[in-house]
Amino acid sequence: MLAVAHYFASFVLLAAAGHAVASTASLGGGEDAAALAPGRPVASDVLALGAVAPAITFTDTRWLPRTLDDFGAKKAFVLVFTTLDCPVAQRVLPRLAELEPAFRARGVQFLAIDVGPDDELVEVAARAVDQGLAFPVARDFDGSVVRALGPTRTPEVLVLDEERRLVYRGRVDARERLAGTAAAEVRADLAEALEDVLAGRAVRVATTPVDGCRITPPRAKAAKGPPPAWSDGVRELVQERCAVCHARGKSAPFPLETWEDASAKAAMIAEVVEQGRMPPWFASRASGPFATERRLSAVERAALVAWAEGGAPRGDAPAEPEPAPADGSAWRIGAPDLVLTVPALTKLPAHGLVPYKYLILPHVFAADTWVEAVEIRPSNRRVVHHANLAWYQLGGEFRTENFITGEVPGGDAMELGPGTAFCIPKGSVLGLQVHYVTTGVEEADRISVAFRFPRAKVEKRLRHLAVSTSRLAIPPFEPAHRVQAERALDVDADGVGMFVHMHYRGRDMRFEALEPGKDTRTLLLVPNYHFDWQIAYAWSRGAVSFPKGTTIRCTAHYDNSAFNPFNPDPAREVRFGEETTDEMLFGFFFYTARDERLGLEIDPATGARRAH
Repeated sequence: MLAVAHYFASFVLLAAAGHAVASTASLGGGEDAAALAPGRPVASDVLALGAVAPAITFTDTRWLPRTLDDFGAKKAFVLVFTTLDCPVAQRVLPRLAELEPAFRARGVQFLAIDVGPDDELVEVAARAVDQGLAFPVARDFDGSVVRALGPTRTPEVLVLDEERRLVYRGRVDARERLAGTAAAEVRADLAEALEDVLAGRAVRVATTPVDGCRITPPRAKAAKGPPPAWSDGVRELVQERCAVCHARGKSAPFPLETWEDASAKAAMIAEVVEQGRMPPWFASRASGPFATERRLSAVERAALVAWAEGGAPRGDAPAEPEPAPADGSAWRIGAPDLVLTVPALTKLPAHGLVPYKYLILPHVFAADTWVEAVEIRPSNRRVVHHANLAWYQLGGEFRTENFITGEVPGGDAMELGPGTAFCIPKGSVLGLQVHYVTTGVEEADRISVAFRFPRAKVEKRLRHLAVSTSRLAIPPFEPAHRVQAERALDVDADGVGMFVHMHYRGRDMRFEALEPGKDTRTLLLVPNYHFDWQIAYAWSRGAVSFPKGTTIRCTAHYDNSAFNPFNPDPAREVRFGEETTDEMLFGFFFYTARDERLGLEIDPATGARRAH
């Protein structure tokens, strides 16, 4: 651990030194002081006006590589270059949000490309939500887009015509300047250029100066001494943060339990860690903090990347034995008191989409039953996208409002801890709503659910609000359709956590608390929702509380555009429905009543209340 600690310390010192140099330079003259100066003449090696733009590849907010071809035929493209910390870009983007819808209707495609060397993709997506951008945002991780198109400042704008020829390079207009916003009317440079393009004439003013921040290309990776070795602490980092899912018998597609495992995937580890794609975490930094947070720190990320790109050295670690396959009999919640298994195998085809399966567990609860831990276990984890467990009364319908917990790749079992429990009402049965995926070969699965009953006296019942609406009508081709739902708390509450559920067109969701007499506060923003990663966002016990009368509001946007790579049919108006080709808005908010003292003694053999 000493070597990796030395590396961490060196990284921190270098980062601090770099910050100090930048801060000092910004006070004096020279190149760094000119970083916010108006745009300079375009260099001769930059894409020239009238030239056809080369093919570019950028990364969308789901970490997918994309090209302009993914938008289809357009009459023009507007590419705006941004960073998270450029003040001029921050002021210009809301103006583009206002300008874009009218031109979208006329066949113009807008795209914001973030070029900040250290900008996190989740935060890029979060700013797009905060500033009301309906058009896509993306990241230029490797600087290839900047090299291909030659922007020098943010928020520089490039306009390409339908043949991808560069016809305008410059500013949106002269209203947003370095020192603030101009009061006088100014020429609408970008809008007038687009009018010229749409009219089929040459752009009258094809270049304008850009007020903004100089674009810094991705830094060359200078050697900072030998990289940390597997034996210097990388092993513990990988096993604690990666092998939770990447282990034999777990949900991830390959193991990362040993040096042999991880070194064979070193290039992939470097890429996904550097981009923030792994470990999976989709909450913006404006949210939380959460007890379940998976995000790596900057120091941890730098160490893993340095190890992976430095040859993945083993160090003096001895050869590791091949890990034994996962023990199929061991439950994460410990020894269960009740295990229920779906009676029959679910058989799956090799290819295609599988409609939701609704599976009943063979047990009727004869009394109110209190549970403090629940674990859902598929027999074949790689075919289960997610499985939601809910109770319902005999003869009733499967209702998401009666949700108990779910199983997702990399997710945790529900463990409430001593003193808190969930109640399954008398006369209920349990049902599973399962989303299966195909793998290229015929598969089968059978799900079991384990329950552990309380040993300690139950004082609080786990409750939840299903903040939802079925009033969904998402128009065809709409890239950011807004839907909102809210519910009020009828008790003083202690927060437990939140869970977001939408389908293929879900783009983002924000949880807000509207407390009586206080400003609205954001509890959770998932700005780049991904249907394949439905993660629980849990607070530490006692960290967050809410007074009675607080309204929990969920605001979601849906992307029904053709650019959404998972959209089944952008030409269709989408309404509420159970199938993934329909849509949902469910924001699950879990809590306990602050003043509740139930004092229930539970029979650990049955989960029922002891008779006195």
